[in-house]
Amino acid sequence: MTSKILLYYKFQPIADPDAVRLWQRDLCEGLGLTGRIIVSKDGINGTVGGDIRACKTYAKKTREYFKGIEFKWSDGGAEDFPKLSVKARKEIVSFGAPGELEVDENGVVGGGVHLSPEQVNQLVADNPDAVFFDGRNAREAEIGRFKDAVVPDVETTHDFIKELDSGKYDWMKDKPVISYCTGGIRCEVLSSLMINRGFKEVYQIDGGIVRYGEKFGNSGLWEGSLYVFDDRMHTEFGAPGDPDYVQLGHCVHCGEATNQFYNCANEPECRRQYLSCEDCREENPYCAECTQRATASPASPA
Repeated sequence: MTSKILLYYKFQPIADPDAVRLWQRDLCEGLGLTGRIIVSKDGINGTVGGDIRACKTYAKKTREYFKGIEFKWSDGGAEDFPKLSVKARKEIVSFGAPGELEVDENGVVGGGVHLSPEQVNQLVADNPDAVFFDGRNAREAEIGRFKDAVVPDVETTHDFIKELDSGKYDWMKDKPVISYCTGGIRCEVLSSLMINRGFKEVYQIDGGIVRYGEKFGNSGLWEGSLYVFDDRMHTEFGAPGDPDYVQLGHCVHCGEATNQFYNCANEPECRRQYLSCEDCREENPYCAECTQRATASPASPA
């Protein structure tokens, strides 16, 4: 049996998000798919995995309601997700600005200009001042990012508005800014928020890092690995041992090259994910911050 993972989103006004939530839950349960789906008044965002035939049926049924929705196919399956979660929320991406985003039948109103992977390379070649702006959290950028990208100091998408309003990125407002994220959905919202705050020339990569990596692998402007939100934790573009691959992730304890994230063992006080090699993880299952506190006060890492 061949399994696959589907990644998708669609900005589209939804009159009854809870009804769509129930339909999506029943559809996935009937097909044996697992994953995470969020529905709001502005659209749908999901990642599901399972048998390839079930995925094809799911895509066909979902397209009947969400006209024009695009699905990205990835290796993996239901085993990469522990369960099925389908929720209705105020936002399909939680920036904390549900009243600021405007969506119509064509998608986000006033967002950044969509660029194909080829157009991204051309824009950078034609504009030395062009800036890549990471629309993910800082942890994801530890193992992969676009060359010379600006990586905001954020832990969640809720932090972006405060960051943008802080003034620290005002120097970018007159430059071409290429926002990017995993599959494109976070930048649909982020680019709109940036334009609302005076950034004059904002772009977004159509299909996000996933589509860019599918096109150029490790030979383009992307460096490193891609953080993903399932049991794989990360994925790479190109074959193992690719000479063009750039290793960015390193163990927080010893500095050895690694792309493996772990949850800090100091739960529930600490919820950080951190990079660690296997040897250090066996010896010390705590993040760098908790390790430092434990050294200062040996009784407890908290």
